[in-house]
Amino acid sequence: MQAETVSGALLTLCHSPVDLACNLDLNRLKCDLAALKPDLVFNLVESLDGRMCMIHLVPFLLDALQTPYTGCSAEAVLVTTNKILAKDRMAIAGLPTPAWISPFPSSLPSLSLPLVATDPGRWIVKSVWEHASIGLDETEEFVFERSDIAAAKLKKLSSRFGGACFAERFIEGREFNLSLLSGPGGPEVLCPAEILFENYPSEALRIIGYRAKWDESSYEFHHTPRRFDFPPQDADLIDKLKQLALRCWQVFGLRGYARVDFRVDEAGNPWILEINTNPCLSPDAGFVAALEASGFTFTRAIQNIILDTLKGDN
Repeated sequence: MQAETVSGALLTLCHSPVDLACNLDLNRLKCDLAALKPDLVFNLVESLDGRMCMIHLVPFLLDALQTPYTGCSAEAVLVTTNKILAKDRMAIAGLPTPAWISPFPSSLPSLSLPLVATDPGRWIVKSVWEHASIGLDETEEFVFERSDIAAAKLKKLSSRFGGACFAERFIEGREFNLSLLSGPGGPEVLCPAEILFENYPSEALRIIGYRAKWDESSYEFHHTPRRFDFPPQDADLIDKLKQLALRCWQVFGLRGYARVDFRVDEAGNPWILEINTNPCLSPDAGFVAALEASGFTFTRAIQNIILDTLKGDN
């Protein structure tokens, strides 16, 4: 669906798009690109072989072939897809991100400070690599209250999350996502979106789990609408979120388009959860909804993304 929608916009802009699939046979992709000799690759790769831990391989190949491509650089894709690497960079840059516990199995050493076993609050288990809430649902199975049991909990649940998971401080409160789009004067933050949890059962976690994102037959899918209109008392919070989103763009060297996901605690403090360097461009996706709320046509957005790529290539 993304490929069809983007191709339609490219045709409107007088380009000649060619759909090109890719898999683990990167040599085949290399040969296909050599035959096509494209002026530009519009990168819509979200995974290879169904695994997000290899998402960066295609842009790295394009770099090696010196073929320009849309969206974020291979390095930015790699660092943001691995949530531990992303959180380490946020911590170094002074960006607010929830405390976390090093992953299972252990890999790179985390730069986070050691935690005290009696540290109050709840922890939620998340995948290190997989995005789109894969493996996560709205039950208490993924939440625990003592950091000293984290190792056992992570080991038990690791298979649900592609083999690697970590624990993050669970932020009770509101959920926001802010989409960004490149423009002539730099990145522009589109209208912020808040995800509402309408009539959620008291025992359900107020998070966007897999069912809320993808299962159209589920209760969660139909009771988590997004809104773009906010009361005056939220003005300061919205401004903070926008400034943090722009700071993420700078710190991670983002390009073209991106999305930053937040939680806001009960005291009104924003916390950065994740950065998505290639948010979905399907017509029903949140990024497209943010474009419409901000007065952008889809075709104009695609043009901005292309122009940002060509600007960086000069």
